[in-house]
Amino acid sequence: MSAPVLDDETALPPATRLPSAVQGLAAVTSRRLFFGRLHDRFGSAFTVDLPVFGPSVVISDATLARELFTAGDKVINVQPNLGRILGAGSIFSLEGREHRARRKLLTPPLHGKRMKTYEQIVEEEVRAETSTWPTETEFASMEPMMRITLNVILRAVFGAVGKDLDHLHRLIPPTVVAGSRAATVPELPRVLGRVDPNRRYARLHAECMEYLADLITRSRNDPVLEERDDILALMLCSRYDDGTPMSDAEIADELVTMLAAGHETTGTTLAWAFERIRRHPDILARLVAEVDEGGSEYRHATILETQRSRPVIDFAARHVVAEHLELGPWRIPRGYNVMVSIALLHDDSREFADPDRFDPGRFLGTTPSPAWLPFGGGTRRCIGAAFATMEMDVVLRTVLSEFEVLPTDARPERFFSRGVAYAPSRGGRLAVRRRA
Repeated sequence: MSAPVLDDETALPPATRLPSAVQGLAAVTSRRLFFGRLHDRFGSAFTVDLPVFGPSVVISDATLARELFTAGDKVINVQPNLGRILGAGSIFSLEGREHRARRKLLTPPLHGKRMKTYEQIVEEEVRAETSTWPTETEFASMEPMMRITLNVILRAVFGAVGKDLDHLHRLIPPTVVAGSRAATVPELPRVLGRVDPNRRYARLHAECMEYLADLITRSRNDPVLEERDDILALMLCSRYDDGTPMSDAEIADELVTMLAAGHETTGTTLAWAFERIRRHPDILARLVAEVDEGGSEYRHATILETQRSRPVIDFAARHVVAEHLELGPWRIPRGYNVMVSIALLHDDSREFADPDRFDPGRFLGTTPSPAWLPFGGGTRRCIGAAFATMEMDVVLRTVLSEFEVLPTDARPERFFSRGVAYAPSRGGRLAVRRRA
């Protein structure tokens, strides 16, 4: 990526004088802490220079974020983006007309009536996973939540059963973990190859793609393909407006994308949800009462508040391709990335009163404000948002109907970076006893 050219008309936000390497180390160690300190010093817009992403403007203002997300063809997806590790056929790699066509193709399977079918899969996986939970003994909820979301993805997206399910179960988790780390680390010198997450991910990704190619071929030749309701089958049967199908390579890249984007993030958010409600007995009691009454409004508000207070993905970004991008008082040149700090926006008291307080009530009877961005914004808002929300709702409903979640007065768990995602530092500790 060539360096952007500054001119006399460029007006960038203030920048830290730290060397790029130091900024990169701080960002890899803890973006939240690093960006938070720069925000305290410079306000809601500042300039950084980071390895991988290069010169970037970070903003934490809802109005500026809305301007960025509606900038049209003046910006493209952040460079580099997750397409770097997910493949050229991934929706993250596409721009313009190709991106719009792919979204149009993939939206129907992740919305509407088919969601009821997937709800049953989620509930079945929760009951299977929780059948072996210990009682009145603390355990990290991250692992079981990740197993649930992985199984749901494998069944709902791949239609995987039997040996396919077992093989993907072994292959996918280490691939997702390696990819999450590789996404934020530049390729290291050859001498550091043994510790380079990019090289480990490349090996695992190649093995994964080889298996998916075989799975796609077998599915394409399935005589009852059109009767299946898994997302792989729907992609194989779908057609663009000109009547052409997705290629096998495009489908494989999208399958990996759904795994990476929908498995780890949803499982991590659920771990945060249990970490939060255990520390708020009044909220927990209200959630249980609502489950027993057959309601869902407060549970949905609790999911929204968990995503606000503990965002798993802490930024959404675009890359400037116009000569300049006018953003509020700033004039940002071609070649810069502009990052919306979701974490800083969600902690902004101007947008969310008393942001340090965990309060699902703030989302009752109202639509989340434009400052609420756990799924990103604009034309690149997460295409699986409705699926993820349904999944979290069913998991919480099923667990709370079957178990009494035991409160705790332990200190809140800190944020721990897994690469792309931020998880609870102790895995979202959970303790339960089975309800009568």
